[in-house]
Amino acid sequence: MNQNTQKVAIVTGASRGIGAAVAKRLARNGFTVVVNYAGSAKAAEAVVGEIEAAGGTAISAQADVSKSAEVRRLFDTVQEVYGGLDVLVNNAGVMALANVADLKDEDFDRLFAINVKGSYNTMREAATRIREGGRIINFSSSVVGLLQPGYAPYAATKAAIEATTMVLARELRGRRVTVNAIAPGPTATDLFLDGKSPELVDRLAKLAPLERLGTPDDIAAAVAFLAGADGGWVNGQVLRANGGIV
Repeated sequence: MNQNTQKVAIVTGASRGIGAAVAKRLARNGFTVVVNYAGSAKAAEAVVGEIEAAGGTAISAQADVSKSAEVRRLFDTVQEVYGGLDVLVNNAGVMALANVADLKDEDFDRLFAINVKGSYNTMREAATRIREGGRIINFSSSVVGLLQPGYAPYAATKAAIEATTMVLARELRGRRVTVNAIAPGPTATDLFLDGKSPELVDRLAKLAPLERLGTPDDIAAAVAFLAGADGGWVNGQVLRANGGIV
């Protein structure tokens, strides 16, 4: 029997991109996966269908992570259906690029509502509900180290995630719960590729010593490590899964 069988994982923003890859990977590793989505019900159901077709177990669950009441409902549903939670993966996020001088209020508010408050809402629920020995895996970004012009608001949200990750790891002392963050570099997802010319994408792909973009499966593998038995001694850390770009 797989060592993770019967363990339950919530993956936020799991209807596409990295979140979908994470959900499928955790299901292959034996987790029962809750595929969270905000508005893409059809895409989330497609992910569930792929998991079930491969012999895994999953359900979809709607919740806008920026709204604390919806997050509470999501965790209530998982408690009622499965009796508890073992892994939380905070993948849901948005990106907006602008120089500090040009950033619009609505873009700033949306970035922090989803990237910071959204992750905080789920961490707050998980802090009291996750079972002993559980794992909380947040998403930062390697832009926190790259610090390119235009990325200040997005990088600021991810720096907040890194700080919260390290503090929460210490607050959960005594329960064998680990709290870590994954910080992807340039990864071939719609979120990353949107609005970029082929020339820019090629240039960014060449920045890392491994000379390619990351893939959602690359990032899912890092998440699976932290969620599995082999990642149990890693706690309060940020894993930069970026091919060596920074």
